[in-house]
Amino acid sequence: MSHEYQDLITIFNETFFDQFNTKLELGGDEPIYLPADESIPHHRIIFARGFYASGMHEIAHWCVAGPERRLLEDFGYWYEPDGRTEQVQAEFEKVEIRPQAYEWILSKSAGFPFTVSCDNLNGDFEPDRLKFMDKVYQEVGKIFEQGIPLRVKMLSDALRDFYQVPELEYAQFEVK
Repeated sequence: MSHEYQDLITIFNETFFDQFNTKLELGGDEPIYLPADESIPHHRIIFARGFYASGMHEIAHWCVAGPERRLLEDFGYWYEPDGRTEQVQAEFEKVEIRPQAYEWILSKSAGFPFTVSCDNLNGDFEPDRLKFMDKVYQEVGKIFEQGIPLRVKMLSDALRDFYQVPELEYAQFEVK
């Protein structure tokens, strides 16, 4: 199955532009979320370098952000760049569990492989990727139990329709 970033842009924009005034756009080296302003009348999720996975990850953060956060650049979230200490990495992973759970659901909806991102290649220690993956997996279970939130469900349905993926069940997810 082919996963072209242009398809992700089209699917996202057709699903959300009218209702949420938000577009997914191709960017350069760094992803960013920019709310509408005087010069551009719509919100923009800008993902890095045409990577499909980057688009999925940035969309997942948008799905986490509530209405007030969606009015702030990068949703007003804290971000500590690569090279984090063990303590800072633990804080980073706490806030990444929910977005990466959404990303996993969306990726599975598109038949696209998902891998958690510890995003700390140059830190002073090696993050426990499997432990983090298990936390994300447990979060996916909670999401299925509580019901998939509206925006995640809307995009999941659109992706599944486009890629001809059957309805998702929690049993389809596994830690590798």
